[in-house]
Amino acid sequence: MQPSDKALVPFVSVDHMMQLVHRVGLAEMIRRIADAIEEDFRRWESFDKTPRVAAHSLVGVIELMPTANDTLYAFKYVNGHPKNTSEGLQTVTAFGLLADMDTGYPVLLSEMTLLTALRTAAMSAVAAKHLAPKGTTTMAMIGNGAQAEFQSIAMQAICGINTVRLYDKDPAATLKCAANLAGTGLSVVSCKTAEEAIEGAQILTTCTADKQYATILTDNMVGSGVHINAIGGDCPGKTELAAAILHRSSIFVEYPPQTCIEGEIQQLDADHPVTELWQVIAGTAAGRRDAREITLFDSVGFAIEDFSALRVVHDLTLETGLNLPLDLLADPDNPRDLYGMLMRAAG
Repeated sequence: MQPSDKALVPFVSVDHMMQLVHRVGLAEMIRRIADAIEEDFRRWESFDKTPRVAAHSLVGVIELMPTANDTLYAFKYVNGHPKNTSEGLQTVTAFGLLADMDTGYPVLLSEMTLLTALRTAAMSAVAAKHLAPKGTTTMAMIGNGAQAEFQSIAMQAICGINTVRLYDKDPAATLKCAANLAGTGLSVVSCKTAEEAIEGAQILTTCTADKQYATILTDNMVGSGVHINAIGGDCPGKTELAAAILHRSSIFVEYPPQTCIEGEIQQLDADHPVTELWQVIAGTAAGRRDAREITLFDSVGFAIEDFSALRVVHDLTLETGLNLPLDLLADPDNPRDLYGMLMRAAG
């Protein structure tokens, strides 16, 4: 049987996503996602919100991240398996869906392995835009895996940095990242230690993958006046910063009920003060208050950011036609006769 138009859902494959990024341009794609995130964060209170649903194992985690407003519903399926790299697999893979709240019908199914990298970078840059010191030029990128180049390009495109200082415990990762960033206009400095990487940097980004309590930044490494994007700690038992750094910092988070379970603040008492980043973006809470303040964005990733990214991709599929119509929904002639549709297919 030939599927009807109602049965077809636009599917954005990995190839489509790469074509979309090259059609728009990487920096512009990140900017569009960042703009959508800011727009959605300003209407934060209109969204249904819940901590993501996680299934943990000894080697990783699989998560479902849902959210909705009055017009659209979105979810993302995503995993995090640090051991995958040694097996030739991605640490993080993902796909997501956007649906119409009025009918419940999906309007987009999309790969989100690439898109998650883009939206994570966009979110980091949005946070730094609002929290980093004025005149920021240099970022330390500690952890040079799959996310590092996207983070660097996002900070260049949105925050205007011109220098990135790289460090990874695996020198091959740093070599890879430095080679990929050649020709971007960024000055790239490869460093042999994390301490060397943070020299002269106003933004410190940590993005490591090990599923364990870790101390990527010790207290004595962090001086006054910097902004920290801590994006690697994203599940219970996985952190990157010494607890003493948190006590010296003004802490900003996405959604406290999720961050207190998964983020750096799992190391703190439940009543430790934090500010929700959406309030800063909406202008209802202060961001950086003075030049010597340490600001910390304790980022674990939240579903509204994926909602924003999926909105951007949906708009681009309408503009470009880059998608595959997928026969995903049953559409019988009589909505009450699903059985009849099945039986007629035998002929």
